[in-house]
Amino acid sequence: MRKLCLWTSLLITGMIVGVSCQQQPAKTTTAGPFRFRDRLSEYGFFTGELRQLQPRKGVVNYDLTTPLFTDYTVKDRFVVLPEGRSISYTATGALSFPDSTFIIKNFAYTSPEHRKVMLETRLLFKDPADGQWKVMNYLWNDTQQDAVKWIVGKKIPMTFLDDQGQQRHTVYQMPNTNDCKRCHINNSVLTPIGPKARNLNYTRVGDTENQLEKLAAAGYLTGMPALTQVPQLPGWKDSVHFTVSERARAYLDVNCAHCHTKGGDAFNTGLFLEYEQTSPDRLGVRKSPVSAGGGAGGLDYDIVPGDALHSILAYRMNSAEPGVAMPELARTVVHTEGVALITQWINALPNAKK
Repeated sequence: MRKLCLWTSLLITGMIVGVSCQQQPAKTTTAGPFRFRDRLSEYGFFTGELRQLQPRKGVVNYDLTTPLFTDYTVKDRFVVLPEGRSISYTATGALSFPDSTFIIKNFAYTSPEHRKVMLETRLLFKDPADGQWKVMNYLWNDTQQDAVKWIVGKKIPMTFLDDQGQQRHTVYQMPNTNDCKRCHINNSVLTPIGPKARNLNYTRVGDTENQLEKLAAAGYLTGMPALTQVPQLPGWKDSVHFTVSERARAYLDVNCAHCHTKGGDAFNTGLFLEYEQTSPDRLGVRKSPVSAGGGAGGLDYDIVPGDALHSILAYRMNSAEPGVAMPELARTVVHTEGVALITQWINALPNAKK
């Protein structure tokens, strides 16, 4: 380390973050189990006022073409790679991240005064000790100056503006770490959900270059084929480039398929909602539920083609009642626009009997 360079660093299993000048400290290693820090600020991911989420060099912001709905919250996503390492391209599933990677997801809401109010930050860390992902949640304090490690979850009253600018109120449910694992576990292995090649394959608003190509050009992503060979998940709001069916299936894939897939938390239901799924029965078409119980609302089939009103899928999406609402985690209010899309899709399905 050169003299006269004032810096503060945090050493985490061989990765240095939080350098406050352009010079980098000498490479150092350490041994021992990984331990999540007590405060978000201790990682040094961001520069300046923490709530502004201004990433330091090497902290990469990204977006998803179709994101998970969570009570109309505003989300900011970042990935932090260990020095000298990159993400390896994979055509299916989550991209292959190197050990010591952090994935950061911040949740906030828009207040009636149009202020961004921080709620929580979730971290995924790929522990080099065993190559497995670990998860931790951080709750923002009342002063909005920092977020503290928070394992047990919390109910947070919030008055917010939805996507139409309408004022609404709910009690936001910050999950406990076990709730996070329910959605992120497949075949008992914790894994990222959102950062898949197909969900990163688009040009972000305000950019002129495809997001994946930018990551590759910057050296953050290796092994990517020609962009024409990369699968693409439709944007659920993009009615110009994608059909109702494509957008609805993409919406179900992101919001439901992490559980409703082979190895997922809802595997036993027999309802599989991946975008690639082609079996009408597995998609729920005239399929009787196996575990909905009272949550089915007295309806007989997951999907009745041409009749969303009598389809359990639409019924449960259109409810915020515990025991009925689906997804059962990550939301406390109905996603009006999402329900409208799924309703439109079901009503347009051919109503021919098997």
